[in-house]
Amino acid sequence: MSAEAGPATAGARNGAVRRVRLPADRRTPAAARAVVRSVLAEAHLDELANEALLLTTELTTNAVEHARTELDIEVVADEVGLSVTVSDFAPGSGDELTVGTRNDATEINEVSERGRGLLLVDHFASRWGTTYLPTGKGVWFRLDRPGVDPPAEGTAGGESMPGSAGPGAAVDSSAPSASAMSELMQTAPDVYADDPLPDFATNLLSRVAEMVGAAGGMIRLDRGDGQGRQVLARFGRQPRADTELLRVPLSVHRPYAGELELDAAPSAYARPLAVLTAERLSLHLENDRLRRADVRRQTWLTFLAEASELLAQSLDVELTMALIPQLVVPRLGQWCAVHTTDEWGRLRLAAASHADESVLPQLHKVLAETGPDSIQARLREASRSAAQIPLGGPMEGFAVPLIARGQRLGTLAVGRHQRHRHDPDEVSVLEDVARRSALAIENARIHAERRRVAQTLQQSLLPPVLPVVDGIGFAAEYVPTGYDAEVGGDFYDVVPMLDGRWLVVIGDVSGKGVQAAAVTGLVRDVIRVLVGDGKPLPEALARLNETLVERGGGRYCTLALAAVGLGDGGRLDVSLHLAGHDRPVLLAAGGGAGFVGTGGTALGLLDTITSPTAEITLAPGDALVFYTDGVTERRRGRELFGTDRLRDAAAPLAGYSADVVAARLRAAAINFSVEPPRDDIAILVLRNDAV
Repeated sequence: MSAEAGPATAGARNGAVRRVRLPADRRTPAAARAVVRSVLAEAHLDELANEALLLTTELTTNAVEHARTELDIEVVADEVGLSVTVSDFAPGSGDELTVGTRNDATEINEVSERGRGLLLVDHFASRWGTTYLPTGKGVWFRLDRPGVDPPAEGTAGGESMPGSAGPGAAVDSSAPSASAMSELMQTAPDVYADDPLPDFATNLLSRVAEMVGAAGGMIRLDRGDGQGRQVLARFGRQPRADTELLRVPLSVHRPYAGELELDAAPSAYARPLAVLTAERLSLHLENDRLRRADVRRQTWLTFLAEASELLAQSLDVELTMALIPQLVVPRLGQWCAVHTTDEWGRLRLAAASHADESVLPQLHKVLAETGPDSIQARLREASRSAAQIPLGGPMEGFAVPLIARGQRLGTLAVGRHQRHRHDPDEVSVLEDVARRSALAIENARIHAERRRVAQTLQQSLLPPVLPVVDGIGFAAEYVPTGYDAEVGGDFYDVVPMLDGRWLVVIGDVSGKGVQAAAVTGLVRDVIRVLVGDGKPLPEALARLNETLVERGGGRYCTLALAAVGLGDGGRLDVSLHLAGHDRPVLLAAGGGAGFVGTGGTALGLLDTITSPTAEITLAPGDALVFYTDGVTERRRGRELFGTDRLRDAAAPLAGYSADVVAARLRAAAINFSVEPPRDDIAILVLRNDAV
């Protein structure tokens, strides 16, 4: 074929001509067919429609896929036939488009290696060729009406293909028809079906088998899900064992793999059509693979989000480590073990799980084995190198280090699936799970340390035990806030005075945390020092107020002080001072409860304070109930527990011991709401135990 060869256009002036430029888009073949269809209708060449539309589709699809440039489509019709030229603007030679003599078996096989579209063009076109220009190249074909002599070569303005068949040329009896090829090319999956591939593959296989006269055929597909190659489609009879089959591999990416088999007699078109069918199916298999991969990734993202939420909800170290294997097994592995590193760098098994619980003892035994080839050695290597290490032996899998904030916490060992090995997506998900698990473990450890520090600090602000005094009963209940890693500002104390009396103290420092705890400790120590020096209570309160004002920081304190001494006739004389604190409840032995005392100024807000003294006498069996605002401000929705409810809860407790009164009031406050306390609850009961 010469470089100047072109389509015959001699009769164009008496027919129809269309020239359009189309983008390199998947919709271009449809647009090109519409142009050809309009020319065919205008020139009354309907008998050429099947071949013309099929070849136009093949040339435009080939140009879009390989040239990836705009296309010029020229359609010329005359009284004899139709010429179509598809030109692109891609640089380079068109050697891959060059073909030999039509209908020659050897040459057709060469064509099939270079391009399916040109195989069809060579089969159906009266003549075809290429034109090379500085701006690109064009491929053209000519279709003549059956039984009509084509225009003479030379008068048509171009050359025919060397050896191209004329109108009387013999046609290969095994060659497919244009209508059969069109049906094969237009076969598509059902977009509304849940799984359209089996029906689509069966349709393709049956069509190509009928076109090449195959007695049977089969399409096998392995999706890489551990089930091996499965039959996707079957046609005709089962091939005999001694039959030499035509096998074409499917052009799909891993983990997909498969092949098409045809029990067909050798012919010039059997393999090219099988390749065409395999590649059409492969395109949709690739779409299926990508769709499944996208669904799988979305599933993994959902799994990671749910795992993160579950891990974040637990702030207990042991519970967190026990949760990790439950997340991994069986979704990401057959078994899972979490090892943590102790302060000496040794690995300790924290939690393990197996999909088969009967194998769990064997798993524990294997994990406990030592030696250079043991799983323990591989786990130590993974922890030391901070890298993924494969595990061999009876419990095959791999180990991932647990690292959070640069600190090595241990390892996450995962056994491989029962039916397949982990694919790269699963390995990435496991590494992500390991990172999130390590962070959850570290957060739980930090929270546990903060909780231990808070509890230690809180205990240091409260007396370890209350004193035992003849005739006086003391009892206290303390419930920290629901956020047990925070130190509250509530405290109570019972301090001996120089004059033989006892000082009952209960207070509440504003705020929470370390700063509130520091102020609480300061208030408690200052009171002990001043009382130990024999200072009167009004002076002690004034000195404490001066200290808090000078210290600044915006912290203030409410305080209730009660100096208790034995009086005549078994009575208790109480001198009560309130510095901004709630009035205590007087619980009479004979029944009834009411508030006593006069309110004063909170400490740390003003330079001077007022704290009136209230003298109270407790008869035998009477009790004073002191409390902090964690009791009265206990919340149930918008409703508060309140002082009135506290008084009503205390009234039936007349005559009970101080311990019982304190415990019952604590239970009443806690049971008021299902929510954890938002503030510390402190209750201190002073009772006259004289007989």
